[in-house]
Amino acid sequence: MPIYEQLVRQITYAIAGQILRPGQLLPSVRQLSVELAINPNTVARAYQQLQQEDILESLRGRGLAVRAGATENCRQMRRELISQRLHTVLSEARQSGLAQTEIKNLVEQHLQALSTSTPPGDEVDRGVQ
Repeated sequence: MPIYEQLVRQITYAIAGQILRPGQLLPSVRQLSVELAINPNTVARAYQQLQQEDILESLRGRGLAVRAGATENCRQMRRELISQRLHTVLSEARQSGLAQTEIKNLVEQHLQALSTSTPPGDEVDRGVQ
């Protein structure tokens, strides 16, 4: 997956998880490219895509900010992406010959393991600042 798409996904997830909130300013292209050690054009492309998707808005003289209403849009995008990924994994499991009960057991085991682990982001910095 291209780096700009990874950045779009990370920002989208940060908004969906309310790590980034409506009205909050994002780092400048230059600042984020230095922090992440990536090309400024990559950051600019990610920001441009997020603006086209009405997730970010340009505030004259201030920079880019999370648009009002973006949280629910990002949550919906996250649900759709996770649903697609789950469908792919479950289809692969069925095609490999696993029975539905085996797949269910595996899913339940993983859900149980996740419910007892530390939520992602709690042990590290919580996203793009």
